[in-house]
Amino acid sequence: MKISVLGAGAWGTALAIQASARHDVMLWGRDAAAVASMHAQRRNQQYLPEAVLPAALRLEANRDVAVSHACGDDGLIIVATPMAGLRGILAALPDGARVLWLCKGFEAGSGLLGHEIARAVQPRLRAGILSGPSFAQEVALGQPTALVAASEDADLAQAAVDAFHSERLRIYTSADPVGVEVGGAVKNVMAIAVGAADGLRMRAERIGHVADAPGLNGRAALITRGLAEMLRLGLALGARSETFMGLSGMGDLVLTATGDLSRNRRVGLLLAEGLALPTILHDLGHVAEGVYSAPTVLARARQKGVDMPITEAVVAVLEGRLSPVQAVDLLMGRQSRSEH
Repeated sequence: MKISVLGAGAWGTALAIQASARHDVMLWGRDAAAVASMHAQRRNQQYLPEAVLPAALRLEANRDVAVSHACGDDGLIIVATPMAGLRGILAALPDGARVLWLCKGFEAGSGLLGHEIARAVQPRLRAGILSGPSFAQEVALGQPTALVAASEDADLAQAAVDAFHSERLRIYTSADPVGVEVGGAVKNVMAIAVGAADGLRMRAERIGHVADAPGLNGRAALITRGLAEMLRLGLALGARSETFMGLSGMGDLVLTATGDLSRNRRVGLLLAEGLALPTILHDLGHVAEGVYSAPTVLARARQKGVDMPITEAVVAVLEGRLSPVQAVDLLMGRQSRSEH
């Protein structure tokens, strides 16, 4: 199979590394100098310095060349850009191209999910999403990982299995791209919330005031109620409930909210330390999609009449209207209600 991965960040590089062992893979990066450096060093020093780029992996700085590489009947295009880049790339693909995207979130401004963007800009694509609980570093190093390929096109989902399924990388399939995309978007927002709560706990432990901050009980509550928010929004947008008990729902939420490699969790931790959001994003060096998705998640929820109090609190903290401590107090002070 011919595969083109469009986007040479950590995640795109990791998948390209894994697929190149069995397929003809081309990795495109928009920065020609960075691509030249990757070619010379056989490493992606900026985003994934731990992993060696196999000799079989082709590197390309011309997007048209990369697209044409994987546009035949046996081709598969993987979009590995941030959400902000998805629209432009999908619009440039030819009719009938097989494409899966890795980006997770709602598009800023339009508030659309990936499948909605594809439908709007290039409805003749064979399109879907590849998602699930995965840190790029672990995938690149060959550590066990499971993902889900979601599309209404069953043959496209199977193509993802053919492309990436291996002894160390399991690919499941789903016919619910809406649910998979909602899970991938909302879990980033919840990871900021959990990171902030954990940051408050760590700070309280340092100064000996443990009772003043959320503990592990609070973390479990945030993750569980975060999953409930994710489910409510997903159902309102037409998703299937069982999707949220799977890899792209509960699985991705637990990983992103608790894993030390999570950028969104890191944002929450640093907010709890009192750092300003612009400083956090500058120092992070990578995109934390939850920061950009949170206001859009909230807007879509309000449009559908869906109650998402944790999301509301995260947006208020990101916009500087609440401190993390005030957000916790607000959530804990809500009136009691039925769990379901």
